[in-house]
Amino acid sequence: MADAAETILKKYHYIAIVGASPEPDKDSNHVTGYLIDAGYKITPVNPTTKTVLGLKSYPSLSEMPKPVEVVDVFRNPAFVMPIVNEAIGVGAKALWLQEGVINREAAAKARAAGLLVVMDRCIAKEHQRLLASGRLAPLPG
Repeated sequence: MADAAETILKKYHYIAIVGASPEPDKDSNHVTGYLIDAGYKITPVNPTTKTVLGLKSYPSLSEMPKPVEVVDVFRNPAFVMPIVNEAIGVGAKALWLQEGVINREAAAKARAAGLLVVMDRCIAKEHQRLLASGRLAPLPG
């Protein structure tokens, strides 16, 4: 049976990366590039920058021009609840909290609103693991 990480990576292809950084030494930058290369449609969300890896960055989820399926969060756990509230408000299907981003109250609220939730795991590492196991096929394109 698939866990939430596997379900998310198989079912959803539009990912907003909250806290995406244009700085090449930041984890969020590496993960953003990896997901782009893997074929996912990425939208950076960061109010302090205009672009990340050539993609227009938006100040918030609600200011994005298209719906979002997955909200991948690279932020301090103390700032996660407002992101969850916004994710619920824009109709996101899943919340992914990166390694070290642990906020049980926010995760519970997202689950209660019907979102799939992954916490304290790297989306790129999970993608690599599932590809290597044969449980996830590369995206076409």
